[in-house]
Formats: sequence, C-alpha cells, structure tokens
Amino acid sequence: MHDNRVLLEARIERVIRERIQPAVYRRTAPLTIAAWTVDDEPVPFDAAIGQRYEPFAVGGAWGKPWGTVWFHLTGGVPAEWAEEGTRAEVVVDLGFSATLPGFQAEGTAYTGDGVIIKAIEPLNSYIPAGDAGDPVDIYLEAAANPNIAGIFTFGVTELGDKATAGEATSYVLRRLELGQLDVAVWELLQDTWTLIGLMNELPDGLPRRSDILQALRRMADALDPDDVAGTAAAARSALADVLASPAYASAHRLAAVGHAHIDSAWLWPVRETVRKVARTFSNVLALMEEDPDFTFAASSAQQYAWLQVHYPELFERVKKQVAAGRFIPVGGMWVESDTNMPGGEALARQFVAGKKFFMEELGVEPLEVWLPDSFGYTASLPQIVAAAGSRWLLTQKMSWNETNRMPHHTFWWEGIDGTRIFTHFPPVDTYSAEISGKELARAERQYAEKGVGTTSLLPFGWGDGGGGPTREMLAAAARTRDLEGSPRVTMTTPEQFFQAAHHEYIEAPVWSGEMYLEFHRGTYTSQAKTKRGNRRSEHLLREAELWATAATVLRGAEYPYDVLNDVWKTVLLQQFHDILPGTSIAWVHQEAERNYSAVAVTLGEQITRSLEILAGDGSHPLTFNAGPNARDGVPGLSAAIAARTGAAEVTESGAGLVLANDRVRVVIDDRGLIVSMRDLVADREVIPAGEAANLLQLFRDTPIQWDAWDIDESYKNVGQDLTEASSVAVTDDGFGVRVDRSFGSSSVVQTLRLNGASGALEIHTAIDWHESQKLLKLAFPLAVHADRAASEMQFGHVYRPTHANTSWDAARFETVAHRWVHVGEPGYGVAVANDASYGHDIRRAALAGGGTSTVVRVSLLRAPLFPDPVSDQGAQEFVVSLRVGAEIADAVDEGYRVNLPLREVAGAGPVAPLVVVTNPAIVVEAVKLAEDRSGDVIVRLYESLGARARGDLAPGFGWSHVTETDLLERQTDPSAVIGRSDRAISLSLRPFQLVTLRLRRTATEDVG
Repeated sequence: MHDNRVLLEARIERVIRERIQPAVYRRTAPLTIAAWTVDDEPVPFDAAIGQRYEPFAVGGAWGKPWGTVWFHLTGGVPAEWAEEGTRAEVVVDLGFSATLPGFQAEGTAYTGDGVIIKAIEPLNSYIPAGDAGDPVDIYLEAAANPNIAGIFTFGVTELGDKATAGEATSYVLRRLELGQLDVAVWELLQDTWTLIGLMNELPDGLPRRSDILQALRRMADALDPDDVAGTAAAARSALADVLASPAYASAHRLAAVGHAHIDSAWLWPVRETVRKVARTFSNVLALMEEDPDFTFAASSAQQYAWLQVHYPELFERVKKQVAAGRFIPVGGMWVESDTNMPGGEALARQFVAGKKFFMEELGVEPLEVWLPDSFGYTASLPQIVAAAGSRWLLTQKMSWNETNRMPHHTFWWEGIDGTRIFTHFPPVDTYSAEISGKELARAERQYAEKGVGTTSLLPFGWGDGGGGPTREMLAAAARTRDLEGSPRVTMTTPEQFFQAAHHEYIEAPVWSGEMYLEFHRGTYTSQAKTKRGNRRSEHLLREAELWATAATVLRGAEYPYDVLNDVWKTVLLQQFHDILPGTSIAWVHQEAERNYSAVAVTLGEQITRSLEILAGDGSHPLTFNAGPNARDGVPGLSAAIAARTGAAEVTESGAGLVLANDRVRVVIDDRGLIVSMRDLVADREVIPAGEAANLLQLFRDTPIQWDAWDIDESYKNVGQDLTEASSVAVTDDGFGVRVDRSFGSSSVVQTLRLNGASGALEIHTAIDWHESQKLLKLAFPLAVHADRAASEMQFGHVYRPTHANTSWDAARFETVAHRWVHVGEPGYGVAVANDASYGHDIRRAALAGGGTSTVVRVSLLRAPLFPDPVSDQGAQEFVVSLRVGAEIADAVDEGYRVNLPLREVAGAGPVAPLVVVTNPAIVVEAVKLAEDRSGDVIVRLYESLGARARGDLAPGFGWSHVTETDLLERQTDPSAVIGRSDRAISLSLRPFQLVTLRLRRTATEDVG
C-alpha cells in the first residue's frame, strides 16, 4: 500500500493551524482602551487609578525599556454571547514573541476596585471577563521589560542598565479585545496537541502510532471547515477511543508538580521580580479556581515576603490555599541560592530565615530542598540540609554537564561529614516542562533507575521569568493520566513524590562528595565587586553578632535583633544563583554593590557601638580579635592589649629585593616576581628552580556560549605572562615591596609584605581593569608533589585530584574554594588564602630536571560582554597570601586571618573570650543570641580538619544549661556533647561535624 503518512500529517497540521486555532474564539468585540504612562519606577494600583488616562488604540506603540503603562479597559460582554459551552475573555497581545515567555512584556490585570485577577503573558494571554451582559472594567499594568534573552547570541546590549536603555518604545499593542471562547474547540485543540506530541515520539511501524494518525485523519474528516464550532464535538468523538486507551502496565510514572522557577533577579532587576511573583501567583490562584485537583509548589521565602509587603490581599489568598494544601511552599530557603560560594554560616542562615518565615507566616515547614537551577552543589550541603530538619533534595541543573552524565536520578547524596539525604534529579531534564509528548518520552527514556524504581518527578510550568502552569498544561496532564504509549502522569505534591520514591527505593545508590557542574565555571569569578561584597558582608556579620552578643551578655546592652535580621536578609537575597555568581544584568549588580555598601555602613556602626561598650572608658590600646584562633597575643573571640610583632624589613641582594624574618626569606626580582621563597624553619625552597610566583597571567576568554557563566578549557591556549614591571621598589615605610605594571588598557599595583605573626607572605593587588573578554589569574608554582588539593568549603574542605586521569577529573579544570586552598606532600604543605576570590585551578606541572611541581592559580578577574557589557571594569582589589610549611590547620587559621582584620579600640582593659574551645580543630563559626529572643546564647561550631576531635568549650559567662539543637535552634538528641562540668562542656565531634549549642544564661554579668 502507498505510504501517504507525510501528506496526511501535513494535512492534519494545516487543519489545526488554519481551522481549529482560528476558531478557538467564536466572536470578538471591541473594548474602549485608555492608557497612562508611568514616569519612572512602577507605582501601586492605588496611585495608578487616579491618573489621567488618554485614549489608546490597538496598533499603538507603548513602553520604553523597563517602563510601565497602565491600560484601562472598559466595555461590556455582548448579551448574545450567552451560549452554552462558551465564556467571555479579554484577549491580549502586548507585542509578544512566541518564544521565551518570561523574558519580555508582561501584565497584571486588576478589577476596578484593585483586586488582582491574573497575569497576562505571551503564552497565557487571557483575562476572565464575566458573563454575557456583564460590564467590563479592568486595569492592566503592562511592564515593557526588554527581551534581553532574545539576544542569547551574547552580543553587547545596553538594555541591562536602566541608565543606558534608551527612551524608544519597545512594543506595539497588537490585540486587546473581548473574545467568546468556544470550549469544545479549545478542548479539541488540546486533544490534537497531546496526540500529535505522543505520535511523534513513537517508532515508525508501531501499531499505536498508526492508530493515532488514523484517528487524527477521522477528526479532520469530521470537522467542517465552514462550521468548526458546530462540528467540534464530532471531531472530538473521532479521537475518543485513542485518548481512552490505557497506558501499559509497565509505563513509567511521572509525578507532575506545578511549578514556576522565578529567578529573584537575572535579566531583570529585583524590583521586577516582585511583580513577577505577583503575576505568577495570581495565575496559579486563577487556575485553582478552575481545576480543583491542581496543586502548585513555589520556593523562596523572600518571594512570599515580597508578596506580603507589596500585595497583601494576594498574599492572604495564597495563605488560604497554603492552608488548604494546594499552594505548597517548598525549599525552606530564603532564596534558591548559589551553594558554591556562600559561606557556611550564610548557607545555614538561608534555611534559618527561610523556614522561620514559612513556619511563622504560613504555618508549614518544607522538608524538601528545592534547587533546580543552582550551578553545582557543595558537598557540605547534605549535613546543612539535615541540620535544618529537612529530608530530601531536588535538583535539575546537573543535566547540563558538558562531559559526564550523572549516573543516577534517584540516589542518596553523601556529604563531607557522612550525612546522607535522599535526592532526586528529574530525568525530564527541565524544570519548566509543558507536559509535551517529547518531554514525557525523554523522561521515560532517560530514567536511570529502570527495574528498581518506577517514578520520577515532572516539574511543569513556565519558569526562569516566571508565569507558571497554564490551562493548556493542565489539559495535557489530564489527557496523559492513563494514555497508551505515554508515561502515566499524575498530579501530586513534592512531599507525596518523595515519600513514595523513598519507600520504593530506600536502597538507592550513593553519590559521595560534591555535585560539580561541568559547566558555568566562570561564575566563580564574574562580577568581582559583587563577590567581594558578599565575602565582606559575611565576615562583618560574624563580627557584628559576636560583639553584640558579648555586649549583651557581659555588659547588659540591648541586642540589635531587627538590624541584624534585616542585614542578613539583604545578604541572603544577594546570594541568589544569578546574583552572587555574577550572571545578571548591570542593573542587578549595581544595586547589589549599593546594598553591600549600605550593609558595611550599618554593620560597621553596630560593631563600633558594641566594641565601645565592651572596651569601656579608658585609654589602653585594646585589640579585638573576632577570629576563632589567637593572633598577635590576643585570644580568639576576645580583646587584649596586643604585643605587636615586628614587620620584616626589605634588603637588597644580587637576585633582587629580599623580604625576610626568622621563618621565611622571599626574593623578588626586577620583574616583581617571586623567584625564591625559602622556609627557614624547614630549610626548604618552595619555588621550583627556574619558576616564578606572583605571576599574573592574562588569557583570551571567549566561551562558546553563556558568556558571563562559562570558562571554556580552551582559554589556556591563548595567553601571556605579565612579566614586565614599570617599577619594583621598597615601600615608603620600608617594610614591603611595591610592584607597578601595566598591560593592555589596564594597570596593576601590588604590595608584598610578610606578616609577622603568621609568617605568611601577603600580596595586595590593586587593578584598574579595562580589558574585554580576558581572564586574569595569579599563579604560584610550588615545589610540592601534591596528588590532591584541599579547598575550603562550608564547614570543612573537599579534596580534588591535581591530575586528569579520568574524564571526571579533567572536567574540573576550574574549581571553587572559599578562603583557602592547600597543597602538600607527606610532611609538608603550602596554603594559599584570599580575601575575595573563589575561582581556582590547581594542576601538577612537569619540571625540567624531573619530577613535578604543583601550580596554584587564583582567578582574579574576567570581562564578559553578556549580559553586562561593562562587567568588572574599573578599580578592583584582592589580597592573596602564601603560607609555607602549612598544615590544614594553618590554612584554616590563615583563611580567618586574611578575612577578619583585628580592630583597635581604646578602653579600660582586656575583654575575656566569650567562649573558649580547648582543641583548635573545633572552630567556632558563629556566636549569637537565639532567634526566639529568649536571651539564650547560640554557639555554632564545626570540626575543621576532617578528623575526630575532642575538646572542651568553656563559656565566659554564667550559664545553667546546654542543649544541642538543629539550625532552627530546636532541641535534638545529643551527638557531640559527651559531658559537662560547672565550667565547661565536653565535646566529641566526628570529621567535619556541624554542631549548634544553645546555652541558657543565668544572669547578665559585667565580668570585665
């Protein structure tokens, strides 16, 4: 028989395009349109309604980039539209593109009395208009967000900066009228969409494929092109049998969860995210009114908090659906943060702040962590999740790996301390599914646990820019609930999915260590000022909380709960996975830098106030040490009259300038490079013969895609060593060496000094950076043979190989570290610490005379063009220190030293440590007062060396009771406290264990 499938499929496609789609609305009727253009930033409904509106017509241009236009729509639903099977809607086209629905113009529809109805977006473009004969009085707040995502060719755009975006109108109003929706025609369109999507995924020759095609042919035959409305029911009947045929017993099961990933900032500013949340959540509430089975999951307490402040009526409606179990807060974090770069305490506070809001404001505690889009996942996360009282984790981003595929979709993830959490990675490979046949087939095909598991999660709904599920998606879910040839799709909740998956697959495989994303490696370096602001803010918060606690406990001062909470929420927001990684438009990073400056001022004032209270009246020169270890004769967490250590003086030799003290001798040649660094204690040279450290290297940085996100391995192919110095001289004070050099359009000033206390060589690098698509690294070749390197992460460190034996090893050519990295061979090591950098690469290199060295390179700066064409331009500064003869404990100490400068205050006398720990392996990370404002003292600490550790913690204040708690400061079973006396608490910690202690105070005492 002649095979006419191609012609038949083309005929069916034409029937759908030319007959069914145009007939979805039987009739249309005009509305009267008036408009008011907002002068600058968005205004609330109450401010907009009283403005002067001018007549506006379809076809008119509107909206400068980032501008807002309010449209007032008036009219009435024609009385003759009172026909069964129809309903009236306002149909809107603001000038939409058919792709990327969350990245362009959007609108929010209000009733005349200010109640949000729902949103208008490219693929969700209707507003309910009431019954026949009803009046129409709707206000539409239209946001002219420029379609920056539409230029993912990574060309330069000025649209990401409001100051340079221009005044030209961005959009043309293409459609704004009443439409009479024909429900049967719309349902027919959904039938055909689902069946064609399924058919296209079935193999040729499969009877089911032929059955669907013939049913679609019968549908086309039954549909009268001159009376689509009158024959739609018959056309649907032609499809009824193939839609009713049940799925195979062995079909994969997909747990469909309504979802809308809303980036808290990205190609739009934070203020626009506030409106995106309102639009998305109102869409969801509207769908819940139509479909009683629909449930929706949304993360990020920050987004609910915005709704509570800016849209209180909408928040109350959400709250009611939360109580009903249909609107489901997930994640338990303040935002969907990056997990690579936030410090340990900051990542913990994501859960503290997030869960606190969900529990206090919405009465729920999410038990699943929801991070579908973060750029890799730190190996510290499992124990932080468990310490927050959560049980499960969902991620999707690992499907973006360039080289290696993750071997599991459902698994136990084991962190650095041995804690495991049950984890799922949906095989559909998207967090914004539309429940298409292609997506369903991909999920079933790729599911790695076939034979042992049966179910995976399907997060559906337009995401990134928000929008969420649509009525078309719900229709697709209903049709694929039990459909032959397709996986079974069942609406569910995240908790129901995880409970079921956990129950059926409790012996799931284990993935140990970090989930390193083999992509987006440039995020460790892009937007250096944002990263510096984060690092500084984290350490200022440590100081502010510590000294405020001491001032309260020791001097009776008032604890600044509200100030600290507000600052934490600012810092936590800016750890969102497109802000801290440096991948947002210029507007976002400009705002982030302003916020960090304000944070520094607020915390600086608070720290000063607390130190003055603690110091008391007097003229003694007190030094306050907020670090966990003693420095310059000052114990950690205390103040003392410090004994200053002498600075190393500079001398000249034939090889260059020499910095030396009793532990280290450093030679800096006339290029400003370190050609010798001799450890005098170990009598060992640290710089390999013929090599030079403190070497700035400049590379071409033109990734194939995702400009601000990616560093491609090919960057190494084209680069240069910056060895020409315009000046190498002794600093004016005689204790350091200053190196000046220039390259391209940029200049660098470096100052090298030896620290008298730690013996570390400290390199301060100030750069006036004006390069484009370049990567700047600072290199240290070291005479150690290291098979692996330790990199600090939250509450510990991770080891990574320095070789590239496997494809997994080779893919880690750029890695993240916090304050330090350490390389060593048995008996000897070197630590490289920093004050604001995260990107590193550490590899072995062959030496001319045989053997290998280990080269540590710190990534300082990039200059991507998209999405911010002026990223990183201007003044930048970095501190990197090199500490020789260092063990891991020394690296930990150096990391705190570089990031927590001592503070000088005149006062009455020393201030005893607030807490003392007898074993330096047990590090105090935070000291604060309890979240419940009871006055209890919270001490968070961790084992820092990766070994079992015992020690005593002695509080420096009166206390009566100690309990171990989770991160939310709820009592847990003891795991670290093994005893107590009147003075101290005995502790025993497993490697990298995180412990939170709650101490009940007996009284406020001035202990001097």
